[in-house]
Amino acid sequence: MTQYFETPTGPDVRRQITATIWGRKLTLTTATGVFSVGRLDPGTAVLLGRLDPPVVTPDMPTPRLLDLGCGFGPIAIALALACPEAKVTAIDINDRALDLTRQNAQAYGVPIQVLRPEEVPPDALFDEIWSNPPIHVGKPALHDLLTQWLGRLAPGGRANLVVQKNLGADSLQSWLERAGWPTTRRASAKGYRILSIGSPPVEGWQRS
Repeated sequence: MTQYFETPTGPDVRRQITATIWGRKLTLTTATGVFSVGRLDPGTAVLLGRLDPPVVTPDMPTPRLLDLGCGFGPIAIALALACPEAKVTAIDINDRALDLTRQNAQAYGVPIQVLRPEEVPPDALFDEIWSNPPIHVGKPALHDLLTQWLGRLAPGGRANLVVQKNLGADSLQSWLERAGWPTTRRASAKGYRILSIGSPPVEGWQRS
């Protein structure tokens, strides 16, 4: 990834923002050097505003959820609050972002596993991936990132991505489909697309 998304070396100036997500008004701590420091990013707001939170089902009593590129943690916090039965993992390559996510999780008393990507166990699978992916890293890096983490979807799982239309949402959908990932456009709002990428079930697979 580019330097922008890695741990910053500049001052760590912290502030608080508020956002209402799935009916809850949240106060979250952000800091300089982290994505969307001054507000809930509009793309993230569209993602969380247009999709319902995960639900527990007999086949999925403990959903395994991944916030890919968590920033200061709004997606992970919202998922953990809305679905307390879930096991939520948040990852980022920015250590300041990880520290903020831990702080925000602690403030709301939600047990989120906060890790750098290389710390995720190699056999870990996820029922749902939620992400406002780092489009600005460029297509090759973005495609590598998505190939790596979409490969962590459990059979029957899905990923929900929000991508700005004028930054290549439609071409990304075409690439995903060519790469073998069944992709649908779940919603469009405020210049953003929400893409849902499925992982087809594997016959005979059982949840461990």
